[in-house]
Amino acid sequence: MKVLLINNDGGGFADYVDVAKGTTVTEMFEQHIGSGDPANYLIRVNRQPCPADQTLQEGDRISITPTKIEGAKL
Repeated sequence: MKVLLINNDGGGFADYVDVAKGTTVTEMFEQHIGSGDPANYLIRVNRQPCPADQTLQEGDRISITPTKIEGAKL
């Protein structure tokens, strides 16, 4: 099934990606971000906060935005 992934990490990109039916938000994060800690990202599905175990549906819009920017002063 296809979902829209909006990745705001680094240079950022948005694209439709194919995912297996039953894929969770956590699995999507691990596949496309990989080495980051999910606690350091704001992850939303269809513009709403979501639980980590939420199962994605055809046509969902997933946005992943870091809450900490490397090199930024605190």
